Amino acid sequence: MKFLINPNRFNEAADFLLKPFLILSCILLIIGLIFSFYLSPDDYQQGSTVRIMYIHVPSAWLALMTYAVMTIYSIAALAFRTPFGFIVNTAVAPIGATFTLICIISGSMWGKPMWGTWWVWDARLTSVALLFIVYLIIIFINLSFENRVVREKVSAIFILLGSINLPIVKFSVDWWNTLHQPASISKLSKPNIDPSMMTPLIIMTFAFIFLGITIAILRIKTEILSRKVGS
Repeated sequence: MKFLINPNRFNEAADFLLKPFLILSCILLIIGLIFSFYLSPDDYQQGSTVRIMYIHVPSAWLALMTYAVMTIYSIAALAFRTPFGFIVNTAVAPIGATFTLICIISGSMWGKPMWGTWWVWDARLTSVALLFIVYLIIIFINLSFENRVVREKVSAIFILLGSINLPIVKFSVDWWNTLHQPASISKLSKPNIDPSMMTPLIIMTFAFIFLGITIAILRIKTEILSRKVGS
């Protein structure tokens, strides 16, 4: 597991994993899109609009997962002086921001026919918007400070502060009254999604996960190389 904290070991593992992950993500994405837009049924209330779910839900999960990874690496970088944590944070922040933006746009497209408006300031939507703003601030910090040591520490500290928002995003539909529907998939209860819709959702989720990992590998390798060239 040293490849998770050592740049040289990471590059060795990345060279081995990059191509399989890229192929797997493409295959899953193609299969998932076919299931999502051609084989899955319309919802009895939402009609074909429900198909936005297959983009919206995976992107939301990836937005949260990416920030959780950044939080873990920030703790490692600050507490255990692991420089690789700063590299990962710099590389994956734009990925998390992109998935969050996809989540917001697809959510607005999904909400318009259901709520009659593109946006409402309820707990879930507001907390996700705040997550996107936090991502943008992290990217801005990474581009602003000339001193790399200061930049990395400030960014890591801000990531830890922003992690307070993660449970708010996750549990906002349970803690407050909101237009956003509760979680349809829970570890503690049987999913209330029909298998014909669950199948493409699972496929698309794994497609997004492997796509995100593939892009992260490429960006981390690029960040490692840029630091070697600049040193």
